[in-house]
Amino acid sequence: MANNRISASFSQKDREAVMEAIATIKEKLPFLIDLTANERKYLPKLGDKSQAFVSKALEVATQNPDFLPRSFNVNEMRLDVELFEALYPVLLSLTQLQELVDDTLIATGSEAYTAALLVYNYAKASGDVAGLDTVIDDLGRRFTRKSRKTQPQTSAV
Repeated sequence: MANNRISASFSQKDREAVMEAIATIKEKLPFLIDLTANERKYLPKLGDKSQAFVSKALEVATQNPDFLPRSFNVNEMRLDVELFEALYPVLLSLTQLQELVDDTLIATGSEAYTAALLVYNYAKASGDVAGLDTVIDDLGRRFTRKSRKTQPQTSAV
């Protein structure tokens, strides 16, 4: 195979260790929540441009709590800001890791599929070898398409 970008194995022991590490991460973040798609869509988002605004607003609220209603909890706002700031680098690291896993999965899947296509083509070319007919038919089912029903043609009058 001419374009082999990765040649590696992932032992059961290493997989278990990675899964344990992921479980530990989840355990250390017991406050994580699962938003619905609707909640995710409609909640206001704190991005890079808004981060300075939030920090300044927290400072204003901390230094001038008298103009805020009694129901406004400055400490809760501070906790939210601190948690956001603490989680952000974790998110960046996890995102980078996920992209590496995704890219590796895509590359290895592509290499495996390309190799399978070569095996199938070689098997078809060597079809006169005893016992390959059934295997070639089984492999070939991957490429069978359902026939499209022909639409009756309407004539324009």
